[in-house]
Amino acid sequence: MDSGSKEIAFDCSSFRLYMDGRVDRNPHRMETMPAGFDAATGVDSKDVVIDAATGATVRLYLPPLQGAATTKLPILVFFHGGYFIVGSDAEPMYHRYVNSLVARARVVAVSVEYRLAPEHPLPAAYDDSWAALEWAVSRADPWLSDHGDLGRVFLAGVSAGGNIVHNMAAAVGASGLPAVEPARIGGVIELHPSFSGEQKMEVEDEAFFQANNDRWKIIFPGATGGVDDPRINPTADGAPSLTKLAGQRLLVCTASEDPRAQRARAYCDAVRASGWRGKAEWFESEGEGHGFFVLNPGTSTAVALMDRVVAFLAGH
Repeated sequence: MDSGSKEIAFDCSSFRLYMDGRVDRNPHRMETMPAGFDAATGVDSKDVVIDAATGATVRLYLPPLQGAATTKLPILVFFHGGYFIVGSDAEPMYHRYVNSLVARARVVAVSVEYRLAPEHPLPAAYDDSWAALEWAVSRADPWLSDHGDLGRVFLAGVSAGGNIVHNMAAAVGASGLPAVEPARIGGVIELHPSFSGEQKMEVEDEAFFQANNDRWKIIFPGATGGVDDPRINPTADGAPSLTKLAGQRLLVCTASEDPRAQRARAYCDAVRASGWRGKAEWFESEGEGHGFFVLNPGTSTAVALMDRVVAFLAGH
C-alpha cells in the first residue's frame, strides 16, 4: 500500500488499530461508571486527584469496616486491562471486579488510571502507574492512612495491567519504593498478563503473534530492541535479572484458550528458574479465554479464580 492509513495492524472487538497509528475504539470499552457506595458488596469508592498539575487520578475502594475501624488492611494497587489502548479504572467491568475483590479479600484498593496509547505511547502508562504506586504508599488519603497497612502492599493487574504489574515489581526491586514509612510488597498477581517477543514460541498462533507484535510496535515506538524490550519480553537476552523482582510471592494466572497463556507460563517458569527468593505460583483456568473473569464473573471458573486470588491475598 502507498499509505498505511487503511492497513490494519490489530483488529478485535474492543478496537481496530491501523499501521499509521490511528485507532477506532469500541465506545462500549470507553464507558465509565461513577464511584460511590455499592449496595451489592457494601464497598465504598471515590475518585482522587493525585497530581493537580496533570490531573492524574485513581479510584479508591474501602470495604465495610464491620466495627473494626482501627484494624489495618492490606493495600492492593490494581491496574486495569485493555491492550494499553482502551478501558479505564472506571470501566464498568473493572469497577465491578474491584468492588467484588475488595469485599471478598478485605483490602483497601487503589485502582490506577493511566494514559492510553497510541495517543500517549508507552512508556506513558508505566510512568503514570509508577506515580500512582508512589502516591499509594505515601498514604496521602485518609482511607489509606487510617486503614492501609504498608507492610502488606500487593500489586495486581489484568492483561496490559498484568504487564504493568511485572514492570512495577521490577522497578521496585531495582530502586526501592519511596515512602515516608517503610513499605513492603507482599505479593504480585498477574492475571492473563500480556507479553511478547521477537521470536515466536512454537505453540503460539502465527496470526495472533504477528498482529500482537504490530500492536506493540505502534504503541511503544521507542522500545529498546523492538518487541524484545524487557518491558515487553521479560525473558529476552539482556533483560534485567528476574531475581530482583519485588515481593515474596508471585501468582501468574492464565486461561487455556488465551493465545497469551504460553508466554505467561514461560515467564512464571523463568522466575522460578532464576533463583528468585520468593515463591512463584501458576494457576490456569481450563476452557476459558482471555479476561473471561471480568466479562462473566458469575461462572464457576471465574468464581474459582476469584477464590484463588482472595486466598493469595490472605497469605494462602
